Amino acid sequence: MKYAVLFLLFLFGTAMGSFGQTIEAEKPQQTVNVYNLDSLPLSEIDIPIQVSLKPVYAMAEKNVDLVFTSPNYPNDWVQAGCDTRYKYSFRRSYLQLSGKDNMLNLWFTGYYKIIGSTRACISGTAVSPWTPACKCGFDEPERKVNVSFTNYFTLYPDYKVKLTINRDAPRPLDKCEVCFWGQDITQQVLSGLIAELDAAKAELDKNFGTIDLKPQFQQVWDLLNKPVGVYGMGWLQVNPEKIRVNSLFVKGDSLHINLGLSARPVVQLEKPKDKTSWVPNIAKFTDHKGFNIYTDAILDYDSLSNILSEQIKGQEFAFKKGIIKKRFVFNSCKVIGTDKEKLLLEVKFSGTDKGTIYMKGTPVYDKATRKLEIADIDFDIKTRDALLKGADWLFNKRITSEISKFARYDLGALIDSSKQTIDAQLNQEWVKGVRTEGKINQVELIAIYPMSKQLVVRANCNGELAVKVESIDFAM
Repeated sequence: MKYAVLFLLFLFGTAMGSFGQTIEAEKPQQTVNVYNLDSLPLSEIDIPIQVSLKPVYAMAEKNVDLVFTSPNYPNDWVQAGCDTRYKYSFRRSYLQLSGKDNMLNLWFTGYYKIIGSTRACISGTAVSPWTPACKCGFDEPERKVNVSFTNYFTLYPDYKVKLTINRDAPRPLDKCEVCFWGQDITQQVLSGLIAELDAAKAELDKNFGTIDLKPQFQQVWDLLNKPVGVYGMGWLQVNPEKIRVNSLFVKGDSLHINLGLSARPVVQLEKPKDKTSWVPNIAKFTDHKGFNIYTDAILDYDSLSNILSEQIKGQEFAFKKGIIKKRFVFNSCKVIGTDKEKLLLEVKFSGTDKGTIYMKGTPVYDKATRKLEIADIDFDIKTRDALLKGADWLFNKRITSEISKFARYDLGALIDSSKQTIDAQLNQEWVKGVRTEGKINQVELIAIYPMSKQLVVRANCNGELAVKVESIDFAM
């Protein structure tokens, strides 16, 4: 009789188990947390830019005449008065440039020769023929003189560059004495040259006295506001806020610019909208080196849910409650943002019973394993209430442990590949003659913020970056 009762109880339990119930736990109320870009710390990016001035030399060399002569040389004479006449030829050496701080010097050595004659005049009327011509620098080495311009430049907060050009007094290295005067006529010879140089200075003042660079900076600013596709990572939007020029000086044959940028870069899986804003005036100097970037990667919960569901779908467990056997099969697991610290997991299951239950966990990042995981997973209080009414057998740590095992996202490979990708992008020639050189020192995840619609993973990246401009296409 005893065994018959047990057998009947077993059959009853088995029969009851075959008529499973549907459990639909009430979904916990979600807190609305909207991502705020201002919560992201400002990233500071300082880039030393070295611009070779050799292309400037080449441009100046191309546009400054090699030879200056008296008008219609060698056929006509320059006749300053009744009693003298002369004609000359002046050629220059290659241009030389040097600079220091905000000063740029342009100079060359000039070589000249002159031929002339004289005659007697009374009250402006000639009373004798011209003497035989006397020469200086024809049958002997040409006479030499140093010619130079001194240029000062100033950059203003509104991106205007003021160029102040001074024509220095020519410095003769040799005297020029001619037979018909018997005296030094060097200054008379250089008077024509000075007139030419002053005309060149006036043209430079007209064309380059004030240069407005704001349109070029606005173009750069607009590019920084546009989303840029980053291979394997989504879309990067730099979100610039401030721009500064920490220093601007000439050293040797190069112009050195230390350009600084304050921004809040964000990486998103979905392409964000373009932003438009006016480039602000140049901000005050701040002493930073290299770059220290805080970046928010905005991850979509649907993508995380798909990864988790693919891993956990079909996992099955068998339980015994007394003599009754129970089955639990994972169908899917959806990740939902619930508040600033926790994530909500919506688990759909089948087996002995079927339905939907909810669990909560805390997203954490393990620096040692470089894995993002959902830790401390436990049943939500409303799910507990639903299970206590008829399915308390589901209170089993095997279920929460299994979810914890699969709710892990290995970010190590992504971090390594991102670092390699960024390093490669930092070291390349962007256009002919313009290249960047740099390196990433460290990439580190520093915080995780569960928002209502996205999971925000904040990272910090620091390193060094420099720009070198070896050639300039002035035709652009």
